[in-house]
Order: sequence, then structure tokens, then C-alpha cells
Amino acid sequence: MFTWLHKLGSPPLLYRVAGRSTPWFKWTAFLLLALGLVGGLILAPPDYQQGDGFRIIYVHVPSAILSLAVFVLMAVAGAIGLIWRLRMAHAVAVAAAPLGAAFTFITLITGSLWGKPMWGTYWAWGPRLTSELVLLFLYFGYIAVINAFPNQRSGDRAGAIFAIIAAVDIPIIHYSVYWWTSLHQGASLSFTNSSISPAMLWPLLVMIVAFTLYFCWLLSIRLRTEILRRERRASWVRTLTITGAKNAKLA
Repeated sequence: MFTWLHKLGSPPLLYRVAGRSTPWFKWTAFLLLALGLVGGLILAPPDYQQGDGFRIIYVHVPSAILSLAVFVLMAVAGAIGLIWRLRMAHAVAVAAAPLGAAFTFITLITGSLWGKPMWGTYWAWGPRLTSELVLLFLYFGYIAVINAFPNQRSGDRAGAIFAIIAAVDIPIIHYSVYWWTSLHQGASLSFTNSSISPAMLWPLLVMIVAFTLYFCWLLSIRLRTEILRRERRASWVRTLTITGAKNAKLA
């Protein structure tokens, strides 16, 4: 495992791996998104209590899962960068942060749209909603921290420490509906059982995988850009730029 991590710590190798995986993530995500949307919006029956309003879960739930998972990824990447001094681990965290913030924002918006017909209000200061809103500000805080230092390494270290400490909000979000009284319902989906009808469940699972691959696609693009920004003075980047310019002239 450590050998694999150190190999991916090479900027040219990670740049190539991200480039080769990008189209696979892209087209698989789009195909699964189309399948999941057809299954969720057309094939799945209306809920016996919520009617067609339940269909927002096909965007809300995958976004909510990724809003948590991306921050965990940032914290793990930050820890790897601090412990094993792998600069590219910090690059992964930096590239992922705006994407995680976007998924968190989508989670809050779709949750509010669902809450209005179900709860009678767009927003309720419950523990789940409040801790998810805090997560959005934590994403903003991480982005602010890494950009507050003129030195890249100092920003990476400060951002990694911030992400590791701030990750305490993740279990709070997950368990908030069990620890405190809340309007927000408990988990309908788990690894052991599910209270969702199979006709409604399979499109949701497809959408979760599709959103995850969509995130991987965007992360690969952003990571390649971040690598080039960090390695812009490296000889391999200059060679890559010269080769790209020659190919553009030939085309």
C-alpha cells in the first residue's frame, strides 16, 4: 500500500493516471445518471405518503452522501500529506474542496425544497440541517485557510490540520437524528437493511454510484489543473507544454 501511495505521489504519474481515467469516469457517470433518472422519475411509483415529492431523494441523498464523503477524503488526504509528506495528497484535498462545497450546497437546497411541502417550511433549525450548514462553512473555511498563506507548503499543512479537526462534524451530521429530537427522518438506507421499496431503491443506488463517478470525473479534471499549477516550473511540465504546442500547430 505504501509503495502504491508513493508511486502516486509522483506528479507526472498522477497527472497521467488522472488523464487516462477521466473519460471512463465521465461516460460511465453520464450513462448511470440517465438510467437512474429514468428509473427514479418515470419507473419508480409515487410514495404512498409523499406522492411524487419523494423523487427529490434521487438528487438529495447522493449529494448528501458526497458532501460527507468528500470532506472525509480531504481529511484523509491531509493526514497522508502530513505523515508521509506526499505533496500530491494535499493537491487532491485542494482539488476536492470546491466540489464538496457544491455537493453540500445542493444538499441544503434540495432539502429545503423537500421540506416546504413536507414540513411546511423551507428551513428548520434542527440538528441535521444545522450541522450540514456548518459543513458548508467548513468547506469555505478550508478554502480560505489554504489561500491565506503565501507559501504553498504552509497553506497545505494548515489546511490539512483544519480538515482533520473539522472532520468531527461528519459523525455529528450522521448521528444527529439519533442523538437529538429532529424533524429530519432517520436513515432509510443502510448496509444491513432498507425501508425503501425495491422499485424505488434501485434507481437511488444507481444515482449514488453515478454521482460518485461524476465527482471522480470532476476531481480528475481539477486535479490535473492543480498539478500543473504546482509543478509549473518543473521540466516535465515545460516539455508537456512544448509538445502540446507542436501538436496544436500540426493540427
